[in-house]
Amino acid sequence: MQEVAPGVFMHQGAHEDLDEGYHGDISNIGFIIGNKGVAVIDTGGSQKVGMALLNALRQHTKLPVLYVINTHIHPDHIFGNAAFKQEGATFVGHAKLANAMTLRKDAYLRQGHDLLGDNFDGSEIVQPSVLVQSSQELDLGDRKLLLTPYPNAHTNTDLTVLDQKTGTLWTGDLLFIERAPSIDGDIKGWLSAISQLEQLKGIHYVIPGHGPATQDLAGALQREAAYLNVLLTDVRNAIQQGKSMEQTMDTAASSEAEKWQLFTPVNRRNVNLIYPQLEWE
Repeated sequence: MQEVAPGVFMHQGAHEDLDEGYHGDISNIGFIIGNKGVAVIDTGGSQKVGMALLNALRQHTKLPVLYVINTHIHPDHIFGNAAFKQEGATFVGHAKLANAMTLRKDAYLRQGHDLLGDNFDGSEIVQPSVLVQSSQELDLGDRKLLLTPYPNAHTNTDLTVLDQKTGTLWTGDLLFIERAPSIDGDIKGWLSAISQLEQLKGIHYVIPGHGPATQDLAGALQREAAYLNVLLTDVRNAIQQGKSMEQTMDTAASSEAEKWQLFTPVNRRNVNLIYPQLEWE
């Protein structure tokens, strides 16, 4: 665990693709310790990873886990929830997260077993009982967290968590650093969310969904927006030129290729998602 700010702990996930070398530990996960208790922010891709997070947490505090907050629907962020059921925590997520979990449950469970085998044992979908529809505060005791939901962006379930005591912002996958940003929602909505994040004041530390923590929110958002804008422009141009989706996968955003890890597989999937959407503009 890395203590990014006083009482704010993060474990950085590995840059592995789901299709190759995946061990269930690719997202940034962690916790925030208040005077009354702890909030866990994302839990990893399996019950095993969640247990490792819980064990690490217990090396720093004996206070109860009051909340487990999932920043969005993706399996690398939610399957460690199972490790925290025994703690009696309240599970928290975006207003659309519970329904998204229901819709994707079977596919995600099959995928987890296929990718991780026995290391996925004990993993299950644990839905939030607190659904965040507008900005909402959680009190950890002398420490308030501001939760903000976003419209369809990286996914349709994105939620940020701001520790107001230290100015530490957990962005979930609204921000990728080093690892190529992956789209599962709406690229234009994501660019709008980035513009919203750029307006935030008093942010001293940033914990992205993937990649190292940073103190340069503006710079990190600009780099991500540059990729998304190039991708959007290139796919639009390819459609206008009559190029097929397969042809577009080979060329779109190629100018960004050297700037991101796992660029080729992630970018191809991004094109596969947004090409049909943009055809109907």
